[in-house]
Amino acid sequence: MRVGVPSEVKQQEYRVAITPAGVQELVRHGHSVVVQAGAGRGSSLTDEEFEAAGASILPSAAEVWGAADMIVKVKEPLPSEYGFLREDLVLFTYLHLAASRECTQALLKAKTTSIAYETVELPDRTLPLLAPMSEVAGRLAPQVGAQALLKASGGRGVLLGGTPGVHAGKVVVIGAGVAGQNAAAIALGMQAEVLLLDRDIARLRTMDAIYQGHMQTVASNQYEIERCVLDADMVIGAVLIHGAKAPKLISNELVSRMKPGSVLVDISIDQGGCF
Repeated sequence: MRVGVPSEVKQQEYRVAITPAGVQELVRHGHSVVVQAGAGRGSSLTDEEFEAAGASILPSAAEVWGAADMIVKVKEPLPSEYGFLREDLVLFTYLHLAASRECTQALLKAKTTSIAYETVELPDRTLPLLAPMSEVAGRLAPQVGAQALLKASGGRGVLLGGTPGVHAGKVVVIGAGVAGQNAAAIALGMQAEVLLLDRDIARLRTMDAIYQGHMQTVASNQYEIERCVLDADMVIGAVLIHGAKAPKLISNELVSRMKPGSVLVDISIDQGGCF
């Protein structure tokens, strides 16, 4: 099979779909790999590194898409790439189609075989390709939110960890999956007061055991969500329904009653968002 790796065109997307190590493995198993010139630049990977691993470098996206039997990407195709889609092509990438009708229709029209990383499951229903990105997003969420809480950023002027004599910030995390667990762990590490909501009591028991009661855990329902959100300085949404649009758990009306300057961080935004 000939595998193509084009440059990502989505704004502020700096990742590349494969590393030189991945290229070497594919070539070792008899496949060929073509990489668009400069595709790895945003990840500090050079064309020379890809070539040394066995890839061929092509100058344009059109040539890469045209030469490949399978395209591997990081993010879903954008309108500028729809013309490259075709029936005899396999596309392997994060698609998040629940939030993108236009992309879904383009893929259906082109009859492209499309495999979404985020829906690939192991027998135990875990998501091996989504989990690493959820770990990254979860760990970043409290840090991004903490910056937004600064008065200079338009926030409440709350320091998450507090100081001697001053209350710590209150962080509410909705969803105790991979992203939510990582978000809660980092927020707790920043010495915030953390409350984690989920419908799965077994997950909450696990988190309670790990953190020995230092993290509050609450069964998620509309009553508890409203009560916790109104008391929060930061709310992190981390709810995932496999392959489906994220549920809207916080209404605009509820947001309007939150503390002025409080912060919402929606990790679920790729699936339409839960706020």
